[in-house]
Amino acid sequence: MPKGTISDVDGDGLHVRVQVLTNAGALDRGKQIAVVKRLTDLIAAAANDATLKERTWVLLTEATPGGWGLWGHAHTNEELVEVVRAEIARLQSSEG
Repeated sequence: MPKGTISDVDGDGLHVRVQVLTNAGALDRGKQIAVVKRLTDLIAAAANDATLKERTWVLLTEATPGGWGLWGHAHTNEELVEVVRAEIARLQSSEG
């Protein structure tokens, strides 16, 4: 992207922006804090630039019911949890 395409109010574009999309209610406050810290730390480590910790913005977003489109179907949170649990069980059974 051309310089200045994405910037803060002062025109500074030296930030990393991360958006995390989860199903509604997936992250309680403790998990929100942990996810933001972990992603911020990972980005700084990957770039070998500790100053990125001060310039990383993480946006936590929750999908509305029916807001997860997977396999051509808009899943509710309950359907998504059911699908994920089935996939975890399938993976665990194939490991054993």
